Amino acid sequence: MRKVLMAAAILGFAFSANNTVKAGGLVTNSNQNVSFLRQMSQDGIIDITGLYLNPAGTAFLKDGWHVSANWQFATQSRDITTTFPLFAQNLDNPTTTHKFEGDALAPVVPSIHVSYNKGKWSVNGNLSLGGGGGKCEFDQGIGSFEAAYAGALATNVPAALPTLLTSKLIEAGIPAAAAPTIAAPATYDGYSLNSYMKGRQYYFGLSAGATYKFLDNLAGYVGLRAVYATCNYNGFVEPSIGYTIPANAGLGFPGTTGRADMASYGIDLNCDQTGFGLTPILGIDYKINKHWNIAARFEAETKLRLKNKTEARIPAMVAANPSATALLGQFDDGKKVPANIPAILSAGAQYSPIEKVRIMAGWHYYFDKAAKQYNGKQHLIDKNTQEFSAGAEWDCCKWVTVSGSWQNTRYGLSDAYMNDLSFNLSNNMLGVGVRVHASKKVDVDAGYMHTFYKDRTVTTATAAGAKTDKYERTNKVFGVGVNVNF
Repeated sequence: MRKVLMAAAILGFAFSANNTVKAGGLVTNSNQNVSFLRQMSQDGIIDITGLYLNPAGTAFLKDGWHVSANWQFATQSRDITTTFPLFAQNLDNPTTTHKFEGDALAPVVPSIHVSYNKGKWSVNGNLSLGGGGGKCEFDQGIGSFEAAYAGALATNVPAALPTLLTSKLIEAGIPAAAAPTIAAPATYDGYSLNSYMKGRQYYFGLSAGATYKFLDNLAGYVGLRAVYATCNYNGFVEPSIGYTIPANAGLGFPGTTGRADMASYGIDLNCDQTGFGLTPILGIDYKINKHWNIAARFEAETKLRLKNKTEARIPAMVAANPSATALLGQFDDGKKVPANIPAILSAGAQYSPIEKVRIMAGWHYYFDKAAKQYNGKQHLIDKNTQEFSAGAEWDCCKWVTVSGSWQNTRYGLSDAYMNDLSFNLSNNMLGVGVRVHASKKVDVDAGYMHTFYKDRTVTTATAAGAKTDKYERTNKVFGVGVNVNF
């Protein structure tokens, strides 16, 4: 059997379910609060909800406590339509094009932000999900699984088929002397797969920092985020083959068709990963005048190593192959896998032409190519990710603020980077919502964010012909948050 193809079938586990609650870079969520859903351009705002994107801006909040508690609900689909010549041999779906649907759900994504201000100083912190936030399931596996098995079975099983079927004939009562003769002219009719895959990923972030007003209109921030990652990837592939044994009048065999379980070629994998890292953060905010505010933030790269706790059943023919061993190495029990979070540089501005209207713009730059990944995967990135955003708020009456925003995310991923479970698509996002001023001390945010992805098609040459994958995604996030000042 083509051992390398078999091993390649399970590589997707290493990167599944990345960034379920999606807004931000390859492994970073920027929607850390509900206010972001209704107004994404928060890099230059002064508000407790701006603690993540503009931490220095909290220096200009009033003295006292400021608390924001948030809940988000996110749904996402990740669909891959794969065309491959050998898919036509699938006994259950004999077409060359198969669609593999992945559903991701994050029903509860919480976050809390706290700042205490006194004079020129403020101390603050937040607890949120900096990456991941849910699970993604592929009930019928993924295209790379099926393509690998289709190619391996079609190449290796036909020659071995008589030997495989001889024992079945003997079990069915055919004499041992006659069974090999009856099995010899058998034909390989195709394959079927029972396949499943699920990934879960949570990157919890706990930040603490302080701001200081150097001048009445200039403040700086220094902080540190502790990141705890917990992930799980599990799935299986159970292959079987179809066969036909023609009639043999001389031995009185009427002929038959059937399916043979290929359990010895199956794969089971269950891998838990945990890791811990620290992220230094710097920020600055400058209030030019009552109309203009500008700010910038820098997050250093987070060095993260994910330690494996793995239970797996890998066929000996795969495990014994050096190339396969190198690919499967990221799942070795007890191994620490590099998964650094890229450094981030962001900047933004807020302009208020009149007291009741605020217009915002922002920019994010992710240093993806410098963040070490397993097997040097960062080198498959052509360009670092950039984001551009714009938004506006209007205090339409004493009790309500309405807002809307747009964000454009541009990934620079090569075709080689893309695969069934590790794919991101450039996109545009729209966010709308309201802030209800329930009292002088309490505000309630409600927002909805919708992502419009740009589909992408990648064609890969294989020994069996071209394999084409069309990648599609959807993303919808709704949330409610409560902000209290006292």
